[in-house]
Amino acid sequence: QLQLVESGGGLVQLGGSLRLSCATSGFTLGYNAIGWFLQAPGKEREGVSCISRSGDKTNYADSVKGRFTISRDNAKNTVYLQMNSLKPEDTAVYYCAAKVDIGGPLTQWWSQSQYIRWGQGTQVTVSS
Repeated sequence: QLQLVESGGGLVQLGGSLRLSCATSGFTLGYNAIGWFLQAPGKEREGVSCISRSGDKTNYADSVKGRFTISRDNAKNTVYLQMNSLKPEDTAVYYCAAKVDIGGPLTQWWSQSQYIRWGQGTQVTVSS
């Protein structure tokens, strides 16, 4: 059964770093693009980043460009989100999700309806 499990969240101070991991099982990671989303308190879930099945294409929300880096290791069935220069407004529950990647550009990668499976989320809290 297709599963995604996030880890690596926690409490960090302003300007600190965290690396989130999304461990997958039950499917061939190499056939899927993986997206990271966040949901801040009282707000809707929104896209953070996405990486193609081979890792050759990545996209980022404007709010995290230059601070966050998405990567993947298909041999380890894991996708990572390196988060640097964290700000209090990054505080949220972070989710990873999988969608089928047939190649080509990551069109509308932020559209949550494209994703077929979601993890349970990991909390990231940035204190000032």
